Amino acid sequence: MDIGILSVSQINFYIKSMIDGDQRLRSLLISGELSNFTRHYKSGHLYFSLKDDRAAIKCVMFSSSAARLRFEPSDGMRVIIRGGISVYEPSGQYQLYAEDMQPDGAGALYVAFEQLKGRLEEEGLFSAEHKKQLPRYPKKIGVVTSPTGAARRDIENIISRRYPCAEIILYPATVQGESAPGQLAGGVEYLDKNGLADVIIIGRGGGSAEDLSAFNDESLARAVFACATPIISAVGHETDYTICDFVSDMRAPTPSAAAELAVPDRQELLAVLKQKSQYMAQLALSNVESGFEKIDELKRGILFSPEGYIADKALDIDNRAQRFKTATERYIEKKEELIKYAAAALSHLSPLGILSRGYAMPLKDGKTVKTVADVKIGDKMKIILQDGSIDCKAEEING
Repeated sequence: MDIGILSVSQINFYIKSMIDGDQRLRSLLISGELSNFTRHYKSGHLYFSLKDDRAAIKCVMFSSSAARLRFEPSDGMRVIIRGGISVYEPSGQYQLYAEDMQPDGAGALYVAFEQLKGRLEEEGLFSAEHKKQLPRYPKKIGVVTSPTGAARRDIENIISRRYPCAEIILYPATVQGESAPGQLAGGVEYLDKNGLADVIIIGRGGGSAEDLSAFNDESLARAVFACATPIISAVGHETDYTICDFVSDMRAPTPSAAAELAVPDRQELLAVLKQKSQYMAQLALSNVESGFEKIDELKRGILFSPEGYIADKALDIDNRAQRFKTATERYIEKKEELIKYAAAALSHLSPLGILSRGYAMPLKDGKTVKTVADVKIGDKMKIILQDGSIDCKAEEING
């Protein structure tokens, strides 16, 4: 049948109609390896190829579907994709329009957990240097958890039994579901910024990996890391860890264990206080008894032998006087040596010392003559020697 001359767009439209009309191509599950993976920075759409050892197919996942992914796809990752085949008319290229993607051989939650854990660990959010010490005697305990869950009751029971003087500040939050990470992070930030707690417990009771996924959220991890108040992570799973466990200051296997870590045991404190009180009483009694013994010794010495007591005191005074005399004499000797040394230095520098070595000092009108320019023929002068002086008159001046 002659259908006439067709345009390119008509051919592409016809082929697209045929493929779209095939029910078998509308909903497929296809496995393969990701390659040429690209996330468009503006639209958020994902563009990639799905390949096996013999062929490849172009794929696209729109941002609305990509936002639901629990992990970050990357080249080389094996995945299972649910979607349909259609034709992109402008280029005439058929491709797979992906609606969902799961890792092949590992759950999406596990892959997302490992990816986020590796990234945050590389940034240093898990480093021991950032861990804060828990206060020894906290006055206020902040608790971020479900108000109706067993975790809240366990924490309140343990704290009221161990350390009833502590006040519990509850911030009610959903612990699972899409809104849970935001509420948990909001509770941490609220208690911290308003200074309402000395230590914060965040957590919930046990559950499946899906139930605990809120505690693997990146925004919650960064809120916990930025918190200035020490935080105990108490997600009720004794063997597995969440991201919140890694970034918090301390991890507890259960909410009850977190409460025990947060506060001291009053029975233990009372026992320590009792022990210290007994020790102080014994020490005071010992000091009093020792004092009485010294008084009794003094009484015996004075009453039964006053002469001996006075003699001992006199001998002690003599000893002290002798030590004082010796110390005084040594002090005076040291000072005399210093004076002698200073006198020798002064003698060496004095004018008389210089004259004794054969020098003379001329004076004119009581002033020292330093140069021939200070003297004229006929001037009277006095020559000072070591043992006297000579009066003379200048008859000749030689420059």
